[in-house]
Amino acid sequence: MWLRWLPAVAAPVVIASGALIGSLPAGASDPLPAKTPAEVLELAASHQVRTFSGTVEQSAELGLPELPAAGKPSGSASGPASAGSVASVIELLSGKHTARIYVDGKDNARVQVMDQLAERDVVRHGSDVWLYSSKDNSAAHLSLPAHTQDPAHTEDPALPNDAHGAPGMHTPAELAQQFLSKVDPSTAVSVGPDVSVAGRAAYNLLIEPRTDATLVGKVAIAVDGASGMPLSVQVTARGADKPAFASGFTSFSLDAPDPSLFAFTPPPGSTVKELPVPDKSHDPAKSHDPADAHGPGAMHGGAKGNVSITGTGWETVVGTAAGSAAAAAPLLQDPLLSQAAVAVPGGRLLSTALLNILITDDGRIFAGMVPPERLQAAAAAAR
Repeated sequence: MWLRWLPAVAAPVVIASGALIGSLPAGASDPLPAKTPAEVLELAASHQVRTFSGTVEQSAELGLPELPAAGKPSGSASGPASAGSVASVIELLSGKHTARIYVDGKDNARVQVMDQLAERDVVRHGSDVWLYSSKDNSAAHLSLPAHTQDPAHTEDPALPNDAHGAPGMHTPAELAQQFLSKVDPSTAVSVGPDVSVAGRAAYNLLIEPRTDATLVGKVAIAVDGASGMPLSVQVTARGADKPAFASGFTSFSLDAPDPSLFAFTPPPGSTVKELPVPDKSHDPAKSHDPADAHGPGAMHGGAKGNVSITGTGWETVVGTAAGSAAAAAPLLQDPLLSQAAVAVPGGRLLSTALLNILITDDGRIFAGMVPPERLQAAAAAAR
């Protein structure tokens, strides 16, 4: 999910909110064969789609200030090298965005985020990864280690298996997985009337937490009836009547994309920066995946490296160690975001409809799809 491009403070943001997406179109005209909730869950979990293309439209009404496309705090670095900044992540979690996505196997992927009068690209072709911004005609390049091409390695140390998204923007399938991983006895699951997404008939899988200790009220995932791939995800906050974060395919094809789409060459006159392979030993995203926080090996009140986890499932809170808030400087220095982060006992709180983030006075960060008091309690318990 491209967390490797994000500073420490952004990792909990994208981990917790990178799964919040998608509005569903009207019911499908041709009914699909009836399936139980368990059968639809299995269909989604077992899909083998590795080659596809399409356009994803995303809209967010989380209560965050809407930043200009590709906005950056004054004086910050420009171009793809700053694509992982907190402001960049927050920008993609507010307003409306459109991305074109092309995937052909695990080693060929391209995402084009379409801004107003500009475009941002993330391209992987074999061991080469490119990030490009047309706004300032700048590019960044990363060469993956040779062993990442070995089929025996199921996880890429620099880019995860699901690294087919751009910073802060992911495919509906990636986002759906974050919620599907939370399905357990604390979750009610049902199947609603069939829906149509990008002209394809899909099952309407409905997920509803049975606890009021989460901001999430319900989730709707459109599961393609033919391939099992999630095509759209919809998340509604508790007590709300419309999605707070919505994304889904408006066009979709299972045909192999044109190979030329993955052969990227920086345009003439562009500035190019060579990026080092991220050091996963200090990677907060690598040290913990909240999707596993409620499953086998979950650490209730435990920690992996500099990341602590309290609660399980929908009530999970991810925290970082003291000193991590240095990475939050871009967030608190941006005029719009600093205004959105309000003072609370013990720190500053960035509150949204589906996600809360607490930055404590002693330099720790806590994030979760839970009410603010849950974050404050986790911060107090972790001292």
